[in-house]
Amino acid sequence: MGYDIVVKDGFIFDGTGAPRIRGDIGITDGHVSEIGRVDSKNAKRVIDATGMHVAPGFVDLHTHYDAQIFWDPYCTLSGWHGITSVAIGNCGFGFAPVDPDMREYAMKSMTRVEAIPYDSMAQGMPWDWTTFPEYLDSLERTPKAMNILPYVPIGPMLIQVLGLADAKAGRMPTASEHDALSKMLHEAMDAGGCGWSAQRLPPTGPAAVQRDWDGTPMPTDMMNDETARVLAQVLADRNQGVVQMTLTTDDIKHDLAHLEEIASISGRPLLHNVVQAFEDRPHIHKRQIEWLERCRERGIPVYGQGVTSDAGFTFTLEDWNLYDDSQDWMEACMGTKEERLAKFADPSRRQGLKDNLPATATAPLGTVTILSPRSDRTERYREMSVAQAAEMSGKDEVDIMLDIAVEDGLDTLFFVAPPQGNSSHLKDVVTYPHMLFGVSDGGAHTKFLTAGRYPTETLSQQVRDNGWLTYEEAHRKLSALPAQLAGFQDRGVVRNGSPADIVIYDPENLKVLPMEVVHDLPGGEWRRIQKASGYQNVIINGEITIENDQQTNTYSGKLLRNGI
Repeated sequence: MGYDIVVKDGFIFDGTGAPRIRGDIGITDGHVSEIGRVDSKNAKRVIDATGMHVAPGFVDLHTHYDAQIFWDPYCTLSGWHGITSVAIGNCGFGFAPVDPDMREYAMKSMTRVEAIPYDSMAQGMPWDWTTFPEYLDSLERTPKAMNILPYVPIGPMLIQVLGLADAKAGRMPTASEHDALSKMLHEAMDAGGCGWSAQRLPPTGPAAVQRDWDGTPMPTDMMNDETARVLAQVLADRNQGVVQMTLTTDDIKHDLAHLEEIASISGRPLLHNVVQAFEDRPHIHKRQIEWLERCRERGIPVYGQGVTSDAGFTFTLEDWNLYDDSQDWMEACMGTKEERLAKFADPSRRQGLKDNLPATATAPLGTVTILSPRSDRTERYREMSVAQAAEMSGKDEVDIMLDIAVEDGLDTLFFVAPPQGNSSHLKDVVTYPHMLFGVSDGGAHTKFLTAGRYPTETLSQQVRDNGWLTYEEAHRKLSALPAQLAGFQDRGVVRNGSPADIVIYDPENLKVLPMEVVHDLPGGEWRRIQKASGYQNVIINGEITIENDQQTNTYSGKLLRNGI
């Protein structure tokens, strides 16, 4: 028989965790049509995969590409690192349903909570929808070099049914309003939504790490437990879908019990975000893994999604938005650059900033590195930690960090390493058999974070260099496990008849490339990126989208309505 593509003589990982085999893959009409010894005489294209690993394309379930997909068909960084399918609509945040008079709010909200540039959204999105089904139709029309699976974000639904003020006030919906929310979710899933998502963080305190554009809680933060139960029942009634939820209150027993309750009501998988190791608080991730194991033993379908990248945050105080767990720092980090500069320079604010240090990504603040000073007077602090600069200057850590930033006009480049580092604690998260990899936030925090690199990091560091797990197990957790849990149909594996989403990479030379700053967003906005080296080919639905690490400008991705 004839083939569109034959991949010859590679080490094939089928994604299930089964041992690799050395063989060929035939691809016809966008699907895998043969595996083993494949005659390539009549193939239109033969790819020599000698010495290469051939595996199912990677699946990223936490991306926030809801806006970026409209101007970046490859959903980069993800598209450069072997990812062939992404989920959007994460955390309850999104752009549908949104009435025309609420579009401005929706964009301003995402500038703060996910740090997506406003001008990029305003210029890059067509806004040719109001309802969620219409949003999916717009995605369908958009060129894609990536498969897209849409969660139904609950935030816009709450605003639509309750009104913005009542949604933010946490008013309990009436019975008729709960019925309206249920009907809206049914309609969204009828159109192709794969389930629903919500981030539920407390309105104040150490866990209030992501706020709305004006410093107030997000609508999902104020969502009632009963509303979550109602929405879980929709999935039960359909026997379909998945829940992606972040839940943090002051009562950990309530949180775990409620997540178990939602999974039990729906009978569907619940993806708990996030499981993250902290060097100074290892009991946190250990307790989460123990809880996940208890859920497994009792048959409650709760799964953890782990922070498995050791990408840190590179930032300036001009646009940093992740100190929101401290009211003083949150307020100082709002406004224009000029307004922020005045606040950070104001001596009357300093004591409050010292007394109310943010815990987010800065435990302690002194571990922040002064990566790139911008003036002659601050140059002597280059590559020092804030703690070292404080010792050298004889100043308090907060004073020296802010003095340097103010002197540099807020252009000082700082870096904070991830709290889990590259340690045995991270290994705990990576090696737990039922932990999903990722939480890349690939389309969010783009001026600070490059965690979309995580698949390349997993294979090159955690597998090849550290030996924490086998390639077989890594490919199961990069592909089959997330695909199965999120409801992708026949993806995440390489088997006869499956869609041909395949990566071919050089295991010995695979690597993450250095960080760059590029001005490639609509509105002249910029972002930080890290590309990959070692991907010979990425194939999506039977067409080559990446060749020798370069985009081929082939848009063979699909909108996967209900995972299909």
